[in-house]
Amino acid sequence: MRSKEKWLEFLRGQMQGSGEAKSGQTVTLTDLARKWTVGILEPVAHLIGRMGVSPNVVTLTGVVLNLGVAWILAQGYIRIGGLLVPLVALFDALDGALARLTGKRTRFGAFLDSTMDRFSEAILYLGLLFFYTRHGARQEILLIYATIVGSLMVSYARARAEGLGLDCKVGLLTRLERVVVLTIALVLDQVSIALWVLAILTNFTALQRMYHVWRATHDEDEGGAADP
Repeated sequence: MRSKEKWLEFLRGQMQGSGEAKSGQTVTLTDLARKWTVGILEPVAHLIGRMGVSPNVVTLTGVVLNLGVAWILAQGYIRIGGLLVPLVALFDALDGALARLTGKRTRFGAFLDSTMDRFSEAILYLGLLFFYTRHGARQEILLIYATIVGSLMVSYARARAEGLGLDCKVGLLTRLERVVVLTIALVLDQVSIALWVLAILTNFTALQRMYHVWRATHDEDEGGAADP
């Protein structure tokens, strides 16, 4: 019963979450996944740390690996790309673990990590874009464009909200969910179906975050407008 209640509470937080934006932090699947994978990431991060590699180098290496996966997708090796996507995504999480373990957390490092994550995601879709362009698949090309726009807007909405002092992790399709959907679709070679899901739900998630910020700021803004 407790696990069911926690799950229902999580879903409500994803759909609403405005109260949490003012007083606390929303727990996302990404946060939970970070806890689940800590046993894998920390030993690897310890090893990398002993080699003297900085977190920023790991961040940039992750982008290069994503370029490699994008090339594989562009060549039409869809299932192989699907198997590699989660492995590279796991590597992407190493920079944060390394920064924590070595005490090398910096504001620029956090900024670089977030920015490169956006590039890495777009790079994967670029690989698919090359593949479908070669085959003249106009529908898939448009869906990839819509997915890229939606994914960027999800991230931008959060960044802009946090600039206003609001927590904005709510929404159905954050980055982890997008990686999971894409991975399953690539492995099963059902990319077109996944692109429909991603194109619609990424943009829906951006709208969810807009609504979330509106709810969180509405009373505040109304009160300010009413002041003499």
